[in-house]
Amino acid sequence: MTTDLMARDTDEPAVAFHDAVKAFGAVRAVDGIDLTVRRGETVALLGRNGAGKSTALALLLGLDEPDSGAVELFGSAPDRAVAAGRVGAMLQEGRPVPRVTVRELVAFVARTYPAPMPVAEALALAGIGGLADRRVDRLSGGQTQRVRFAVALVGNPELIVLDEPTAALDVEARQEFWDSMRGYARRGNAVLFSTHYLEEADEYADRIAVLDSGRVVAAGTSEELKRSAGGHLVSFDLAGGPTEWLGLLPGVTSYEVRGDRARLRTGDSDGTVRALAGRDAVRRLEVTPVSLNDAFLALTQSPLTTLETVR
Repeated sequence: MTTDLMARDTDEPAVAFHDAVKAFGAVRAVDGIDLTVRRGETVALLGRNGAGKSTALALLLGLDEPDSGAVELFGSAPDRAVAAGRVGAMLQEGRPVPRVTVRELVAFVARTYPAPMPVAEALALAGIGGLADRRVDRLSGGQTQRVRFAVALVGNPELIVLDEPTAALDVEARQEFWDSMRGYARRGNAVLFSTHYLEEADEYADRIAVLDSGRVVAAGTSEELKRSAGGHLVSFDLAGGPTEWLGLLPGVTSYEVRGDRARLRTGDSDGTVRALAGRDAVRRLEVTPVSLNDAFLALTQSPLTTLETVR
């Protein structure tokens, strides 16, 4: 391979969705997704149930094909990248294999890859070296999840896809899992994971993509998403006063009222507070940064909130 070809291959994104669409009857589960994941990058995929995450992962792994648009892994079709051993996946579905040990299962999977890592290394990275001789069908839920992780790793893939990877893990095991993921990504590998634990996306993802109704409604770093939803929350008591003026305050992008307490999302907390002080409306005032959870709810317009978006 020439130097130019090697450089071009290195620059190629690990994952690239190009206006991908997948419909099931009248429902567009994936509705024009554009998303890239670079080598060495860890990207979180967030979305409510039914947002399109599972369908997007199925397209990514070559388990289904888009109706239009395209999905590429390392510049080629997903099934080719998977067949070449460049992709590892840790999915939620699947029953434990009966009457085989952890070592036997991981070793069997390793033999299906062209250049696997040593089985002992995969078991150590997954934190299950001490379970190597235990039967897979006699493990706890958390231990079984770690076995799935070892199976995803043992092929020594350049991209690993994780669907709710820390489900059934306790706090300590979750921390150990993400320490392993950081080490894996530092080798120049790409990680794409979906999770319902927003704090994991906040802490461990280089970038976050938020899906809603089959579309990527926002993508960026955690801090960028928080800023896009308004940088701070300003809360205070209304003391029975009117609410129609809240959306006119400087910096306010949205607000909600719960009982007698107003909660404003603002990109200029200083300006908002000064305006409130000018109206003598500073009662039990609180100013806090927007959390990723706040940003997620704003971006997906969750029906669980009473958010009133300022137009």
